[in-house]
Amino acid sequence: MTPRRGEIWWVRLDPAQGSEIRKTRPCVVLTANPLNERRRTVVVIPLTTSPQASPPILVRVQCGGKPAIAVVDQVRAVSKERLEARIGLLTADELSTIEESLLEVLDLG
Repeated sequence: MTPRRGEIWWVRLDPAQGSEIRKTRPCVVLTANPLNERRRTVVVIPLTTSPQASPPILVRVQCGGKPAIAVVDQVRAVSKERLEARIGLLTADELSTIEESLLEVLDLG
């Protein structure tokens, strides 16, 4: 199983602590593909359906043809063992918006 950048996967996020997003939920893979091929972990951003979009922290995307929200400030590295199944793929525009939001959230731009 080699996830690719921009793919959406079901990921088991538990056990979580404090205000971390919990449960098994869709997540966007952000890691560069060469790292995805070589590392046992991937960097992901969880998706949710509950809050409204509020950039840069909450970014609207599509997940399996349904609206979802990428929770950009919940970015994390997870073991590939937590990945269950591929759901779909973000559009180039959606991935770009998440990247820009992540730069802003982490004050890298």
